[in-house]
Amino acid sequence: MSESRSAARRRVLRRRRQRRAVVLLALVATLIIALVVVLPRALAPDDAVAEPASTPAPPSSVPTSTPTPTPETPEAEPALCETDAVTAALENGSDRDVIAAFGGAEPFRAAIADGAAPCVDLHEAGRLWVVANKRQALDPIDYWPTPQARPQDTRIVAGGWLLDETAAALDELSADVRAAAGTIGVSSGFRPYDFQVDTYNRYVSMRGKAAADLRSARPGHSEHQTGLAVDVVACDSGCGDHDGFGGTPQSDWIAENAWRYGFIVRYEEGRTATTGYSAEPWHLRFIGRELAAAYADGGFHTLEEFFGLEPAPDYG
Repeated sequence: MSESRSAARRRVLRRRRQRRAVVLLALVATLIIALVVVLPRALAPDDAVAEPASTPAPPSSVPTSTPTPTPETPEAEPALCETDAVTAALENGSDRDVIAAFGGAEPFRAAIADGAAPCVDLHEAGRLWVVANKRQALDPIDYWPTPQARPQDTRIVAGGWLLDETAAALDELSADVRAAAGTIGVSSGFRPYDFQVDTYNRYVSMRGKAAADLRSARPGHSEHQTGLAVDVVACDSGCGDHDGFGGTPQSDWIAENAWRYGFIVRYEEGRTATTGYSAEPWHLRFIGRELAAAYADGGFHTLEEFFGLEPAPDYG
């Protein structure tokens, strides 16, 4: 074989090898693409979510409206006067039962002052909390308290009949004031309606109507008619009168301690614009130990203030 033919044959073989290499290279590239792209998709689970072709749009800025559940309306509590305890106490209980049904003396007082106890009538004679003043007459106007008694351990100067509970409380007060400051005596107690007519008219004839109204209640407006009020005097070597009672050791002790026995000094100095009466340190009013303690603790000076009533300076 000539040298030219041998060179030509080598060139042919080289081109064949090159073509085989290109084909082999193409086959390897195709295999790689199949392994990288096709095979993972073939092996993916049926419920796989395809990757989105484009960037998803941002969610809307408008909030989705969610129904708001309607809150349950709490059941309203019954008014104080509609509770079973208060209703039962007013119908069949004592005054102390009524006060207890309200939760005690201070809640009882506050309910009346706030207008939350319309079932409690401050005009009603026969109740510890009755208020008799120039704007409020007793109901009934000719009320007669029962049962009555006279104090057994207190000197009687005049009169002396009181509601039995008032008389018993006065005996306790009298014994303690006697031990601490001196003796007291009763100068006036219960006055019936007709008696008060005579008393008031006597003051009018002596002093005139305007002056009489500062010292004596008109019939039907007097605390003495309730059996809950008593006038006292100082009795040392002898018994003095009303006008001489203020400033005595007995008067000072009573002003400080009367509440412990259920009494208050009804007409204090400087309260005429509220009560309508001049100061009467001798005039004690029984309201019971519970209410008297609330009266003292609250720093009250008149029943009008205590129960949130308007002042009663006149009969207007």
